[in-house]
Amino acid sequence: MGEKVVPCRAATLRLVTQAVAQPHALAYRGPVAQSANQQSGFRIVVAGGGFAGGTLALALAQLAPKTCRVTLVDAAPPDIAQEPDGRGLALSPASKNLLSAIGLWPRLAPGAQSMDSIEITDSPLNAALRPHLLGFTDELRDEGAKAWLVEAGALLAAIMEAVVAHPGIELIAPDTVQGFKVDGFGADIHLASGRTLRAALIAAADGKNSRLRELAGINCIGWSYAQKGIVATLSHERPHEGRAIQHFLPSGPFAILPLRGNRSSIVWTEGADKATALVAGDKDVFLAELGRRFGHRLGAISLEGHPRAFPLAFQMARAFVGDRLALVGDAAHVVHPLAGQGLNIGLRDVAALVEAITDNARLGLDIGSATALGRYQRWRRFDSAFSGAVMDGMNRLFSNDKAPLRAIRDLGMGLVDRAPGLKRFLVREAAGATGDVPRLLKGEAL
Repeated sequence: MGEKVVPCRAATLRLVTQAVAQPHALAYRGPVAQSANQQSGFRIVVAGGGFAGGTLALALAQLAPKTCRVTLVDAAPPDIAQEPDGRGLALSPASKNLLSAIGLWPRLAPGAQSMDSIEITDSPLNAALRPHLLGFTDELRDEGAKAWLVEAGALLAAIMEAVVAHPGIELIAPDTVQGFKVDGFGADIHLASGRTLRAALIAAADGKNSRLRELAGINCIGWSYAQKGIVATLSHERPHEGRAIQHFLPSGPFAILPLRGNRSSIVWTEGADKATALVAGDKDVFLAELGRRFGHRLGAISLEGHPRAFPLAFQMARAFVGDRLALVGDAAHVVHPLAGQGLNIGLRDVAALVEAITDNARLGLDIGSATALGRYQRWRRFDSAFSGAVMDGMNRLFSNDKAPLRAIRDLGMGLVDRAPGLKRFLVREAAGATGDVPRLLKGEAL
């Protein structure tokens, strides 16, 4: 196979203050490896930081320290100042189990907010009342079914603090993977700095526009929506009592996610042109439009920081693996945010890949072999495609103002609300407790 060289997309993971205070932690540790399998264990290079890449590096370093050597290559320089990111991220119980297994949950728990109830409505924007159609309260009383909201910035900071502090992770930053050349025994990975790393496996966690995916010749199927997602963090007068609300409005779903204190995060799906104009326009106009959707239940609202809008798309890689390459997170799949499952789907990738790698490594088998990677692909591709298709279908069904469709979908939600067994199943599905679940997601040791 000929050598292929492309620049790696900059990772989203940013080094926090602790990393700046410990510059020695960023230094390249040890000589370039000459083989993918040495006595000290198989080497895996994680290209790109962020939620999936950072968590993968930590999981391998902590759970398989004797069989795997982990190198994390991050393009972010350590001195970039980041705007505080208070966006709410919903963690399923399965994702919480994974974070607990690698020691991150104790860092996050003090600032996490439990999701104690969910309310779903479907109404026109100017409706005087938004009748309750479907809700989940009793089904969430079990700790094994309850989701948690954490702030995006807090999660990224916890990941990087743990990465910098972990002696088993070789952190190379700032740097990027420029290309790699694969042979029958491993891969030579060429960095922009001129270094060459020898590894058994490359994990591409470099985002939805993954250059490593392109380098491997893996195509995607998908489409863009005529919508953008507006995200913002709000303060409000009254307590939310752990209630999450999903309003289905004609322009798209509008979600209110509870954060710690009298604060909430919104994920507002709006037509692309209108979303761009709202975010770039007058703050008072934005608040007025936000208030029409947010309602008055929680009292007066105010913005924390600046709202942001990003394009929405559905994207699925035709393969999750290549020659000694595994795609994880957004590099493998991008889904509509209406159910807040994007992060959880990415963490399922992490748990499945870690289990496939460690099972092979403990037997002394090649972690980058077609057998090991085939198991990972079978495990993750159908589940990811199914989850993405469900969210795409829901967005198409609810993002309109057609009266006959509204009547049908409202009838359907009302029937589900009166079916306790079906509601419990839906909660278990969202919790990541159905199907062939990796051990880490079930709270079991590897």
